[in-house]
Amino acid sequence: MAYRWETALKKESVRINSELVSFDLEGAAMAYFPRESGFFSHQEPLFEHLSFENVAPKTLASLPVVWKTENGTNLFIVESDVEDYPGLWIRSAGQGRLLGDHPPYPLKTQLQTDRDLRVTEVAPYIAQTKGTRTFPWRIIGIAPQDADLLTNSLVYLLAKPNALSDISWIRPGKVAWDWWNANNIYGVSFESGINTATYKHYIDFAAKNGLEYVILDEGYYVLGDVLKFHPDIDMEELTAYARNKKVGLILWVVWNTLEDKLEEALAQYEKWGIKGIKVDFMQRDDQVVMQYYHKVSQLAAKHRLLVDFHGSNRPILLARTYPNLITTEGIRGLEWSKWSDNANPEHNLTIPFTRMLLGPMDYTPGAMINVKKENFRAVFDQPMSLGTRCHQLGMYVVFESPLQMLADNPSNYEREPECMKFLREVPVTWDETRVLEAKMGDYIVIARRKGQLWYLGAMTDWTAREITIQLSFLPEGAFQLESWSDGPNAHKHGSDFSHQTQEVDRSTAITLKLAPGGGYAGVVRRLTGDGGRETGDGGRWTGDGGRETGDGGR
Repeated sequence: MAYRWETALKKESVRINSELVSFDLEGAAMAYFPRESGFFSHQEPLFEHLSFENVAPKTLASLPVVWKTENGTNLFIVESDVEDYPGLWIRSAGQGRLLGDHPPYPLKTQLQTDRDLRVTEVAPYIAQTKGTRTFPWRIIGIAPQDADLLTNSLVYLLAKPNALSDISWIRPGKVAWDWWNANNIYGVSFESGINTATYKHYIDFAAKNGLEYVILDEGYYVLGDVLKFHPDIDMEELTAYARNKKVGLILWVVWNTLEDKLEEALAQYEKWGIKGIKVDFMQRDDQVVMQYYHKVSQLAAKHRLLVDFHGSNRPILLARTYPNLITTEGIRGLEWSKWSDNANPEHNLTIPFTRMLLGPMDYTPGAMINVKKENFRAVFDQPMSLGTRCHQLGMYVVFESPLQMLADNPSNYEREPECMKFLREVPVTWDETRVLEAKMGDYIVIARRKGQLWYLGAMTDWTAREITIQLSFLPEGAFQLESWSDGPNAHKHGSDFSHQTQEVDRSTAITLKLAPGGGYAGVVRRLTGDGGRETGDGGRWTGDGGRETGDGGR
């Protein structure tokens, strides 16, 4: 269900003092409540699983809010098509009632450090806008089963259609990422760090493994000026090297610093052949910053740049309107393992049913050092992940992001050729999705098709499970299943996995044995008449500038 306001006022400009949004949730039992402390936020909360009556009055939450009724039906509150207007937040009013709230219009701001642009004075209104216009959609989604949350596309369908005249240049892909692993490569002939040699190594790794992109994250430019670079970085040399290797570069930037030189910087990036920008630390979605999301998405498209917004999840609502806005963060992702134990399997089994309702999420999976709960330590420069290796591999099928990171460092991946085989081949967009098993917060098994290939992904929380699935979604014929599953000692040594192949068909049932915090990844290929396996790329990117035209399997 969705509704929106429309106005036809004679005044060219009007102020919106407030908008009343109210939901009375009779029969609500349990909530997945993304509690926030205030409007200045990265929007990366935990989705707290609470009895609805225990959500205290005035408690603030970002979107989406998901709850279960007494009979087990799931409902969720989201919005769509937010333009020239602030984002919607939710406050509990007690007794099963939720009220909408909006960040007020900012009058004054103050920059703290190089990136935290905080609001210091606000107006008594939330927006100043046109008198004749439509306002954002307010959506209540209904999902009888947990699995239905994973395929709901209301946010996308209610967004404004594509506003770009040419999208042929937009290229989804996988990304070698430097920041999570702190550029901590080893076994090389140079000292790793923020320098040209290190990034050439990342580019070589990406080229060797068919990865479309490399990100240059924090450190390559001098904070405060996006066009002044680290003395050990030669951008002319580096960009020429990437072009020669046919690897695209994506540049991280602090949002307000980019704004200082927006047109100049985007023009220079295009001249160098940069393929995208990762814009970070907005931490707001008042009307002014929502206007910024639109402006940057439009201007980036003009210069043929992809956009990955971090530091707020609201811009993902624009991804249909601006297809170059290819993914966003706004999620408690793998980066949290550098300083806490929050990116754990229980959290990882909640976000596909909650945060992913808004659209693609840049969780940044791919850790190659994997441990059980008791052995975990937060180590900033040599991070590890909670759960098993196959828990990480399963994320590439379960978590949606057309720009999907490989967060660990090339040296660790090169020690894992069997895992790299999967990571090289797994697509980042899909033609069809089947949810085979799902229980929010507990476990998930998904089959996704790309071209003629089917990929399987499974994840569980800290409970070990055996889940039997039927391969009845396959067409007639003989197939080979190549799988990466938790090894017999994965409950003790999280990096233990088993790599196997077996012949299957649509009548086959397979049992997934998932360790605590475990997972599974698999790919199903048709066998040819001579007993060989299909060698196609399963519809992966072909480099001709096109992109899939379906709904991505959502």
